[in-house]
Amino acid sequence: MQNMQQKIGSFASAVVILVGCIGILGGCSVVKATKQPGKKDVSVLKAGTPRGHVIAELGSPVHSEKIDGCRMDIFAFTQGYSTGAKSARALFHGAADVATLGLWEVVGTPAESMASGREVSVQVQYDQNDCVQTVKALKGAQALKKIKTEP
Repeated sequence: MQNMQQKIGSFASAVVILVGCIGILGGCSVVKATKQPGKKDVSVLKAGTPRGHVIAELGSPVHSEKIDGCRMDIFAFTQGYSTGAKSARALFHGAADVATLGLWEVVGTPAESMASGREVSVQVQYDQNDCVQTVKALKGAQALKKIKTEP
C-alpha cells in the first residue's frame, strides 16, 4: 500500500512539474503571434495622396531629396498582419498548446519567429503640390499589388 502511495505521489509531482513547465514555457507562440507587426494601409500610396498622409501611415522616410523641384522619398517598413489575423493565430497556438500539453511550442514558436511580416521598400515621387505622383517598389512588391500606383 505504501508503495502505491509513493507511485501516486511521484505521478502527482510529475504532473505538477509538467503543468509548471507548460505555464512557464507555454504561450511563447501565443505571445509572439500577438506581438507581430501591424498591417500598414498601403492605399496611401495611390496617386494624389498628400505626402503628410503617407508619412502618417508609413513613418518617416529613410531618404528624402528634391529632384527638379519635386520631392522624392524612400520608405522602408514591415508589412505586418491585421488584428484579426494576429488574434486567430494566437487562438490557434493556445488551443494547440492545450491539446498537445505544451509540445506545440516546439513547432509554434519557431513558426511565429519566421512569420514576422514582409519587408517593403518603396520610392515615392511627388508632384509640385507634394501629392503622390508615382510609386516604385524597391523590395516587397507583393504588398503593393492591390493599389494603383500611377495616375
